[in-house]
Amino acid sequence: MIINLAYMGACIFFIIGIKKLNKQATARQGNFLSTIGMAIAIITVFFDQDVISSWNSVNWVQNGYLWVLFAIMIGGLIGFIWAKKVQMTGMPELVALFNGFGGLASALVAFSQFTKDPLEADPIVTVSIALTIFIGAIAFSGSMLAWGKLSERITGRAIVFKGQKPLNLLIILGVIGAAVVYIMPSADPHFQLMAVVGLMGISLIFGVTIVLPIGGGDMPVVISLMNSLSGLAAAAAGFIISNTVLIVAGCLVGSSGIVLSLIMCKAMNRSISNLLFSGFGAVDSSSSKGPQSEPKAVSTEDAYMILEAASSVVFVPGYGMAVAQAQHVVKELASKLEENGTEVNFAIHPVAGRMPGHMNVLLAEADIPYEQLKTMDEINPAMPMQDVAIVIGANDVVNPAAETDEGSPIYGMPIIKAYQAKTVFVLKRGKGRGFSGIENELFYYPNTLMIYGDAKATISALGSEFSGT
Repeated sequence: MIINLAYMGACIFFIIGIKKLNKQATARQGNFLSTIGMAIAIITVFFDQDVISSWNSVNWVQNGYLWVLFAIMIGGLIGFIWAKKVQMTGMPELVALFNGFGGLASALVAFSQFTKDPLEADPIVTVSIALTIFIGAIAFSGSMLAWGKLSERITGRAIVFKGQKPLNLLIILGVIGAAVVYIMPSADPHFQLMAVVGLMGISLIFGVTIVLPIGGGDMPVVISLMNSLSGLAAAAAGFIISNTVLIVAGCLVGSSGIVLSLIMCKAMNRSISNLLFSGFGAVDSSSSKGPQSEPKAVSTEDAYMILEAASSVVFVPGYGMAVAQAQHVVKELASKLEENGTEVNFAIHPVAGRMPGHMNVLLAEADIPYEQLKTMDEINPAMPMQDVAIVIGANDVVNPAAETDEGSPIYGMPIIKAYQAKTVFVLKRGKGRGFSGIENELFYYPNTLMIYGDAKATISALGSEFSGT
């Protein structure tokens, strides 16, 4: 009875925590409450499995509890050090790795249960083992590939090859075949082992083939989708070991990840299937009809003259701001603009950055007031009244090709209409294309002025102009 109440309490903390993550003002509190819920769940599992009661017994070592404690300590230490040392620019990669490890952990739980009792008669447990291995393996390999793309250890472009879709169909048939062989109650134990190992291997390959044709522009949705899969794998693992809190927590993560993925797909005017199988980002220069003229460049001194006279300025951040770690100097410039009598806002696109909410996290770290953070739907109607739009390292989310070029891979995707501002400053490291490899028509608009160089240095120089230093 007490165990069930403790599990229920942990689930309540999870639910309230996720609810509070819905708003930036309460996000830290939500994260803290979720952490408390996880701590309660872990401690309760120790009591539920009689680990605590056998603390002084020789069986405590013989039953492997020592290894459990050792693993918790090592994992907790690694997680703590990793979380403390990671830069904000590396947060998307860290989230991808955590998603992958979560999926792998669930798959290993399922495989461990299979080896413990390969002739499991309960059909719910048998099906759950197959589903956990399938989903968990996809989450692991897919997240590892996403991590490689995000960290630029491999190309961030979409990789499409001939026969890719037939290969995916063949893999799906292989998964179904392996699952059927395993689930069949009359199957030989050796065939069952081969089927489970085959299911694991094929699922790992499937995770790679799913993420391989997805370009960098879709990475936030990939991160969200893999997070959802890791949650669903955990929920399925909960059925295997009859753990209520694991089922509830997994369902919460899985459902919230799916909802977030659908929201971001809607923000790009695309479907999940289109994202997974269209090969977005697999474009070359010939696929873009970008203008032939050179973008107009401007110095920070000239840009200051325009900003000094502006009555309204909107910042449009992208991954370039994260790379330059410019969020704090952006805050300083925004404060100086406000002191000069300028109205300042920040336009946040749902898929800006490399993970869901990436820009919100960066700006919150710099103590940007929450009321200044505007969604795409909030800021677009007011964009024609803005004197200046400052685009910091963003590309696809402000690209007018989404509205004008039917041949563009992003055609139909809702964008932040920065081009409607009276003047647009684009802060960019160089003249190359963005992470997705698509030409940005905004750079060639008559009201667009490019400021090349490191975003942090550029913003600092603009702030110095206001300070007269």
